[in-house]
Amino acid sequence: MNGYGSGTVTMEGQKRSSPKTRRKSSYGTSRRSILKKSFSQEQVTFTAPLSDDPLVAVIGGGISGLICALFLEKRGVRSTVFDTGIHGLGGRLGTRLVDPQPLKFDHAAQFFTVEDSRFAEIVNAWMEKGLVREWQGTVGELHNGGGFVPFLPSPTRYVATNGMRFLADSLLSETQMVNVVRPCWISKLEPFNGMWHLSENGKPRGKFDAIVIAHNGKCANRLLMTSGLPLIAKQMKTLELSSIWALLAAFEDPLPFPGSTEVPFEGAFVRGVDSVSWMANNTKKLLISQSGGPHCWTFLSTAAYGKQHKVPQENIPAATAAKVKAGMLEGVETALGISKGSLPKPFYTRLQLWGAALPTNTPGVPCIFDPFGRAGICGDWLLGSNIEAAVLSGIALANHIADYFQSPVTDSGEFAVGLNHEFQPLEGHDIGQFPGLGSEEKMNEGQAYELAK
Repeated sequence: MNGYGSGTVTMEGQKRSSPKTRRKSSYGTSRRSILKKSFSQEQVTFTAPLSDDPLVAVIGGGISGLICALFLEKRGVRSTVFDTGIHGLGGRLGTRLVDPQPLKFDHAAQFFTVEDSRFAEIVNAWMEKGLVREWQGTVGELHNGGGFVPFLPSPTRYVATNGMRFLADSLLSETQMVNVVRPCWISKLEPFNGMWHLSENGKPRGKFDAIVIAHNGKCANRLLMTSGLPLIAKQMKTLELSSIWALLAAFEDPLPFPGSTEVPFEGAFVRGVDSVSWMANNTKKLLISQSGGPHCWTFLSTAAYGKQHKVPQENIPAATAAKVKAGMLEGVETALGISKGSLPKPFYTRLQLWGAALPTNTPGVPCIFDPFGRAGICGDWLLGSNIEAAVLSGIALANHIADYFQSPVTDSGEFAVGLNHEFQPLEGHDIGQFPGLGSEEKMNEGQAYELAK
């Protein structure tokens, strides 16, 4: 039967490959029966043959989706990346340029650390290409009232050389088998004649052998609601996300700091202030100006402040914007330990709400894949809350899909992964996880605790 029916949706004609040893799923097996459960929509089951040259749709051009497309190409699989970005790819790898200065701000992901050897290999390749570099500026914790504690230089902190978005835009520059369509907002997924048919507000956007959902939040939930992928939809719906306000502010002069001509850091996790969790000087971090020109700061709110002042991010009321901006600038003054009203007035500000900022829970699995619906999910939230997790998830799903494509079909259920994993709370900073990051003071506390055990 083609299209939707009254029971389980099926696509006739299962593909059989030449006899060879089936490559087992890296993540174990799942019972086929779990795919039969219904969560308010019928399960799509494709049984039609795969194309001889399969094509994958990657919906979402954040770093996880881009890495997934890149590694699909390494396995000989073509893909098309659909992204809503107007200015560029990257999702939370966001950088804003403001002419005529130009002013430059990383306004979402601020930096990253490396823990996994596979990610280390990728980062080394990025460094060789000049896409990323070590951030050697001082980073630490800023406590309410101006108490600053620097972090140890290890682990190494990395930033994108020209801003996070430009790293994202560079990732696919040498690919031959990846097509990028943007700005594009995929609004419907329809299974028909053994393929996924994608459309944007009624406009056809192509047909694909498999789909990758590489974004999350309410848009992903809406897309999956009637997709015929109830188990994937259920896992996506279980994800919980924080909301974070980003305030970009440019100052003519350095920010004041008690006992110093300027703040003694380039980035700081803020402690004990309700409205601000992070502040960073993009001008110094990105080595934009050696002449002391405009100082471009990114201030990120706490998750609690984001939740307290959450509004539709597409239509922020002017009164809310004014209140949040004032509250965050006052929070900066409190953190720096300077009197209210003594912060220089910025000559440029822009406020943005990340309504689906960072995950607060995780199933702890590299990727999710429904082999009967030929659909998967990748994203940092499956493993953690950082760039490394996003990259590892993209790699895992790409390899999983390629293994599925290249294996003879006997029991597709072997390739089901992550569809019934339970979620656990996710720990970390309000702006993400940075494994190994800490001050000497904290390290000593940790050692003392270990000795006392």
